Formats: sequence, C-alpha cells, structure tokens
Amino acid sequence: MPTDRSPAPTMTVVLDPGHHTQESRPVLELRGRLDMALFHAALDRIAAGHPTPFTDRLRLHQHAPDHHTLELPSAAGEPAPYPAGLLADLITSTPVTAPDAPSAADGEASWPGVHGPLPQTFAVTPLQHELLADVGTGPDHQVEQLGWRWHGPLDADRFTAAWRAVFDCETVLRSAFVWDPHPRAVLFDRCEPDVAHHAHGTYAGREHLQAVERARGFDLRRPGLLRVAVLKGPPTRPFDGEPPTDVVLTYHRALLDGWSVRVLVREFYRAYLAGGTLPGGERRPDLRDYSRWLDRQDPRPARDFWHRTAPLTAPAPLPRAAPGERTGHDGAGRSRTRLSRAETTRLARWAARWGATESSALHAMWAMLLYRAAGTLRGPVPVCFGVSFSGRGILLEDIERIPGPFANPLPLTVDVDPADTVAGLLRTVRDRVLDMAAYEWTTAGRIHEWLGRDGTGAAETLLAFEYDPRRDDRLTGALAAHGVRVEPPVPVAARTASALDLVAHHDGQGGLVLSAVHDRERLDDDETQAMLAQGARLLRRMPYTVHESTTVGEVIDSLRDTKLPRVHDGGRPENLLVPLRAPALRGRATICLVAAPGAPDTWYRALERCYDGPEALCVLRTSADAPRGGAAALAPVAASGGRLVLGGFSGAGAIAYEIARAFVAAGGTPPLVVLGSGEDEDGARELSRALRRAATG
Repeated sequence: MPTDRSPAPTMTVVLDPGHHTQESRPVLELRGRLDMALFHAALDRIAAGHPTPFTDRLRLHQHAPDHHTLELPSAAGEPAPYPAGLLADLITSTPVTAPDAPSAADGEASWPGVHGPLPQTFAVTPLQHELLADVGTGPDHQVEQLGWRWHGPLDADRFTAAWRAVFDCETVLRSAFVWDPHPRAVLFDRCEPDVAHHAHGTYAGREHLQAVERARGFDLRRPGLLRVAVLKGPPTRPFDGEPPTDVVLTYHRALLDGWSVRVLVREFYRAYLAGGTLPGGERRPDLRDYSRWLDRQDPRPARDFWHRTAPLTAPAPLPRAAPGERTGHDGAGRSRTRLSRAETTRLARWAARWGATESSALHAMWAMLLYRAAGTLRGPVPVCFGVSFSGRGILLEDIERIPGPFANPLPLTVDVDPADTVAGLLRTVRDRVLDMAAYEWTTAGRIHEWLGRDGTGAAETLLAFEYDPRRDDRLTGALAAHGVRVEPPVPVAARTASALDLVAHHDGQGGLVLSAVHDRERLDDDETQAMLAQGARLLRRMPYTVHESTTVGEVIDSLRDTKLPRVHDGGRPENLLVPLRAPALRGRATICLVAAPGAPDTWYRALERCYDGPEALCVLRTSADAPRGGAAALAPVAASGGRLVLGGFSGAGAIAYEIARAFVAAGGTPPLVVLGSGEDEDGARELSRALRRAATG
C-alpha cells in the first residue's frame, strides 16, 4: 500500500535550555493540537534509544485543549540531559500515513505504524556524516541530477507504477534522516515516489526544468530523496510519431550517487517493460549490510598509507584575491566543454602508450594547472585535489548493484616537478590513485584527522569521472521492441564545499564532456571558465605535442597567455549567520532561525513575510557537529542587547537545543527555543505568532 504525507499538525513547542536543579525541572510548552498517538510514539522512540529510564518521570499538564506543559527530568545526576530537542522535532513532524488509513482526528483508532516508532533507525556511514555536515551550511549542496531524452511512446501510468515498484524494492529510496542531534538513518515501510508529468511549454526545456527541480531541494527528514520530472516535447505533425520526452532525476548525495541512480534507472526500465512491476521483493544486500561491512574494517592500514604518502610541506593553494575584493556574485556557476569523439579516442590511445587511461590524463592535466595557478614556482611542489572513487571496489557481495552513497572524494596529493616528464607525472598519478583505491571506503575527514590538519591543506577542487555501469543490450532491444529509444543519462554536477568541482563523462556520441560547477562567491566566472578551457586545450594538444622526453615545465610554459583563477574571501564558513531583517526598535529581541539540515531558504523567507514584529530576524546554518561554533556565531548578536530567541521548523529542534545549551555553558543568558510544525504558509504564520510571544514574554 503506498503512503502519502498528511498535513502537518499546527503545533509549536517552546523549550527552555537554562540551568535547572531537581527542584526546577526543564519544561516544554506545547501550544496547538497535541496528537497523543504521535506524542507517545515519540516518547517510545526516545526510550528505545536512550538507556536512562526517563519516561516514568515525565509530567504532562493540560491547561487547555491546545495548551500543555511537559515537565522533563532534571539533568542533575544523569549521564546526559533528556533529548528535549529531539522530542520537539518528533512531536512537530509531519507523519507519514497511508491514504486509506483511518484518522485519529476522526475518532478512529490510529493505523498501526502511522505515528508509531519508525520501523528502523541505524547509524549513518562516516561518508554520509560528512555529506550531511556539508548540507548543514549549504542547503543546495549535494543535490545532483541525471537528465536524458526518451524517444517514442510513454505511458504515464505505467511510468509512475514502474517507479513505485522500484521504491518498493529499494530500501534506500524509503530512507530519510533524523537528528538527535547527530544524524541517524531512518527506514520507512513505504514511500510514494514523487513523479511529475509536465505538458509541453510548462518549462523552457530540460535545463529550465533541472534548475527548478534543483532549487526545490529536499526535506531530509522524509523518505523519497529521489524524484522524477517528465517534460513532454513539442507536438509533431501527423505520422511523425510521438514527440521526444525529457526526463530529469533529482536526488540527494547523502543516500545515492551517480552510479546508484543509473542502476535504479535500469531497474525502472525492467519494471516499465513488465507493466509496472518488479519480481523478487526487497533487495538485499543493501546499505545496512554495507554499514556492517564497514564496521568490520581495520583503519590502521589506511591510516599508515596516508601518513606514509603525506607531503612534508602543505600543498600549494590556489592564489588568493586581494583582501576585501569580491566577485559580486553568489550561488553556483556552471560551465561545460566537450572533446569530440575523434579527440577523445586520440587521448585514450595516447594515455594507453604510458599504461594509463583517460582519467589519469585528466588528473595529470589538473595537477599541472594547479601548479601553474599557484604562481611563479621553482622546483617540485605538492598540489592537492579531490578525486572521486566509485566505492565499488570492495569485497561485498553484489556491491555493483547496491544503491547507496558510495562515490567518495579522497585527497590526492602529488609532487609536480617542472623538470619531470609528463609521462612520468602520468604514471605517478596513475600509481597513486591505484594505491588509494585500496582504501576507497575511508573518508577525507578521517584522513585529515589522522594527519592532524583539521582541514588545513584540504582540496579546494574536486575531479570526478562518471562511469556508467555495464551496458545491458537486452534492455535496449526490449525497449526498442516497444518503439522506445532512450539516450544515455547526462549528469549534472552538485554544488559542494569545494571551490570548483569538475565532472567528466562520455556522451552518447563517444565524446568526453567536462562539466564544472563553482562557487561564484569564491571564484570569478570568467577565470573559472578560462581554467576549464585550459584543461580542454591541454587534453586536445597533449596527444600531438607530448612525447617521452617532454617535460612538465614545457607544457606549463605553453599556457602563459591564459588567465589565472583566484580565490576570493567570503566562502561559506562552518557557521553562516545571514541577516534577514534589521530591528525596527533598538534594544528589542533578536530572533535567530536555526535552519533544519537541507531546508531551502524559501521556508525562512516565508516566515520573514509572516512575521510582523519589530524584532531583528536572522538565519543560522550550522552543522550538528558544531554546537559550540553555532553558539560562538550568536555571541555578537547577544551582545547587541535584547533577548535572544532561537526558532525553526521541525527538524531543527535537536540542533537548536544543543546550540542553546552550548550558549549557556559559555556564560550566555539562556535563549528560548521555539519550534513549529509545517513549512507551509499556515505553519509559518503559527510559528511567527509563537516567536512573537517568546520575544515579548
């Protein structure tokens, strides 16, 4: 039975994170309709995950049908405080319900599992943890896409049914996240896929549709972190056949990578050909089995490898712009270039002469560009950039067919010496990447911890070579028998914490496509596009100009007439405090909205429109791992005078409460935490009223 999402209950929760004693218990003020089934399920969830028997010491007082006070156990003498923020998130969350289930609001018994403890929660992998931390400071980060064209007839009902069958078989598509305050993965029993069919003219082509879908973002608390949008092509003349259809898949990197989505697309084709069904039931092994495999790995050989290969000096960074200089832009910039099929074939044959592949040629080219971009240098200098590994080269059954977030960017550091030959550099990067592949299950964050760098010298650019899993000619033939021809999916790179990401893939014509996405606040558009053009120029010229004795210096000297990219200040820090509205009156309270991980800016802009008080408004984006950093970011706000109120939508409660506790621990006056359910206009209005009461109370 598919699921649907019921409207969010109108509920706000006010938490007091101040110091308490046994005589003064922490309380939650609950305003709005309290769904008792949801409330008791939340208590059960917390009791199951926390060994201390808190539940029998909770006291719920009803003052009115829409006003309750919940007294929590005091933290005195307890190993850890009661997870009040998590409880607030759970009782304000939008429940996942079956459409034909009886509603508790109608006086019927609640459908089993509608509000009950979620079926399974399990630890996220270290890579997921790092991806979710990046999302905390950039809601548009880690949102990736695949797009392709469908030629021939398309049955909309069968298309949707086929995706529903894939969702039923794949646990990763029914997964989401909960923060307590650290993230955990949650597996739902059911999830209805988000499949939208758009008529011709609704959007101005596939790129427009991709931009709209990318801007929607994802609510990471709810399952279905992959959605499908279909745009019908222009009408054709009689007897010309069906118009082509553009298909756009938007997904989140915290649960899927490009390889995984291609696997899912093939499963979808099988289901479509079978009339919208898939035999075999739920796939195993899945991401849970991978997590157990990961727990059994000994990190010592990986740690020794990176200690052994770490350079003695810090890698050369990209050059910096003058202090205070700005690009004048923000958001993500995208650019693209292409090598023809003949140029791509020539490059592959040239690399093969040195026992390497196109990806090694790409890495060597980028190492030379980074060396040159670092300025006028003499002698060997280490450069560092991220290289994305597929994560599939491990000894786990059926790993090639398990959907999950396995593509893993690891730092590649290599010495670039102008006196060395290009062939030597090519072999060096080839060998280093092969050695790193033995530890592709580790993460960049863990490597920096081992080296004691705390991110110092981290890669500022990232390279990924997208490989399509093995082609299935039988599927192509079966689709052709139905009059359908599908083009190869084209990846659209995600925005990440890097200044510049470069993704390479082969298109349907056999050409090598280089797609770049850069942080426009940190890199200028023209300089970034010039660097991409330099790279393509080198890849085209090296098969003609580079021989066994050609040196790296000779190749770098050939680029003297091109621009150098510079990194500007103003990139996203660990904590990002964004002002929305200045105070109308001096000395009034400041309301800081703590963003739920992945929450799009539109949620908080809606709240800004609804809020009619004179208080200042700002938004704080921070990682769940950095409550002290979040508290430090709020210190200047608190110093300006007036009361500090932290607010947010469901999902931000656990993080906001930890930030408030860290603020108190640092000697600050306890701020109230106000949490609201629902991110629509009604929810925004209700939350704005609760924030106004807290600011003036």
